[in-house]
Amino acid sequence: MTTLFKQPLNRQLFIPFITAGDPHSEVTVDLAVALQKAGASAIELGIPYSDPVADGPVIQKASSRALKNGMNIVEAMKLVPKMRKKGLNIPIILFTYYNPVLQLNQESFFALLRENTIDGLLVPDIPYEESKELREKCKEHSISFISLVAPTSSSRIKMIAEAAEGFIYCVSSLGVTGVRKSFDESITAFLEEVKKYSNVPVVVGFGVSSKEQVDQLSSICDGVVVGSALVREIERLQLTLLDESSRDLAIAEFKEFASTFVS
Repeated sequence: MTTLFKQPLNRQLFIPFITAGDPHSEVTVDLAVALQKAGASAIELGIPYSDPVADGPVIQKASSRALKNGMNIVEAMKLVPKMRKKGLNIPIILFTYYNPVLQLNQESFFALLRENTIDGLLVPDIPYEESKELREKCKEHSISFISLVAPTSSSRIKMIAEAAEGFIYCVSSLGVTGVRKSFDESITAFLEEVKKYSNVPVVVGFGVSSKEQVDQLSSICDGVVVGSALVREIERLQLTLLDESSRDLAIAEFKEFASTFVS
């Protein structure tokens, strides 16, 4: 089994999501380093995609901005060594839909993952039952294949949780990613069911958007993924992030915002 985090965990995991190339590739590198300084345990680096079926409007807009900047899966992976050169030493998980992987072909894709020191892979549009080939390739290359499990997984929860690598990504509610004010009461029973079978950290994502929600979830999971709230903050700061004269201040402001999610 591949592992992403040192065991035992001494605090709640904070796994932020950012879109590669939003608002610019150089800025993405600086944002990743800032997230590590803010307390991130790992980073999900999103590959911009023209038809992101699991993403809400905030991340869809980020993908659109990044695609206009010429970002793609190969260029996104090449950002990771630049992050490492600036001191990033936490795991990087590539978040991509399957079509860009298919276009590259698997051999080229996994060669690039290893060459660019990427630690994990998350492919949200591949059901667990169809992911065997990818999971085997990940094991072959010592990369954690991150599995998603949802409240609707019901009888499949045991199967998915027992095979999970790195951490198991628990979808908090039905629908796409996005900021939510609250979670359904059934989330506690759902997470307890996942924890019964999982040998890796149980992490909640989709809708986590405030410190209060992080605190609410802290007693029933091992960490959170925060995406839309951070991407929305990047959108708010994009003009100052793109201006070299104000970038440092904008990065510091973003880091301060991100640190509020650290439990």
